[in-house]
Amino acid sequence: MTTMSLFERIKRAHSAIRPQVSVTPLERSRPLSNALGCEVLLKSEHLQPTGTFKIRGATNKIHVLGESGRRTGVITASTGNHGQAVARAGALAGVPVTVYVAASTARSKMEAIKELGAELVVVEGNPLAAELQARSRAAEERRPYISPYNDLDVVAGQGTLGMELIEQAPQLDAVFISVGGGGLIGGTGTAIKNLRPQTRVVGVWPENSACLLKALEAGQIIDVPESPTLSDSTAGAVEPGSVTFPICQSVIDQTMTVKESETAAAMRNLAAAEHWIVEGSAGVALAGLIKVADAYRGKKVAVVLCGRNIALETFLAAIGTA
Repeated sequence: MTTMSLFERIKRAHSAIRPQVSVTPLERSRPLSNALGCEVLLKSEHLQPTGTFKIRGATNKIHVLGESGRRTGVITASTGNHGQAVARAGALAGVPVTVYVAASTARSKMEAIKELGAELVVVEGNPLAAELQARSRAAEERRPYISPYNDLDVVAGQGTLGMELIEQAPQLDAVFISVGGGGLIGGTGTAIKNLRPQTRVVGVWPENSACLLKALEAGQIIDVPESPTLSDSTAGAVEPGSVTFPICQSVIDQTMTVKESETAAAMRNLAAAEHWIVEGSAGVALAGLIKVADAYRGKKVAVVLCGRNIALETFLAAIGTA
């Protein structure tokens, strides 16, 4: 890390990303609060312009690009949400963006990336193949590569969510966050621990893809087998040497995993309680709270609803089996 601490980066990002990034509502859910016995506050990141929190990190990274990067443009790889966020941030700042995606990426997400003005490159193979090809091309062309999580400027942008949480709920007892590569919980947790250290940061993983959790338990990044999950936006291995690993080691207070059935049930609960369609990763966070609600009885807890970008048929199938 540079001489500027991550928290200093987060504080700068908190003002720098406006007005391109919304301060999303943090609102009490009466049905969920009554059902779980704690005050449940929902942080509505699914209401961001591209449908997820990813717009925070992408906007901050584009904001701090040097003149060379702005001129050459940037390259990234994505399973969808990060790509849309970088595409939008680049379009607003006049920075060319190229997004590499695996052929298996949802067609709707590919179309959204193109509609936002980015060049789309489809790679045969899995998301890792797309990432490796993107990194290789970025090195060849000497263009900045924007990682979805392994970049301190991206992590700082995600950390603005933590700033908002404490501004909106100064006496917050805990926050539940789904975890993939660790950028969201790492940034948000850093902000919270600097502003209100007693607030518990709870990381929740789908049982089928708990790569960073297994790494934290092992004390080092390791290969972890995965299975398909509703929480596709948190799926995937963590890069060796990722900047998020030591950050997450220091800011996460509690970890847990949830089953696919629990994620689907949480998505159904949100649809019934708030009439909201959210993606699997948002369901993971709420499923974590539901699982341990008794331990937080009478407490004020926030759940980060990190995104809404899910195909309608996937959502309907999930809640239909819940």
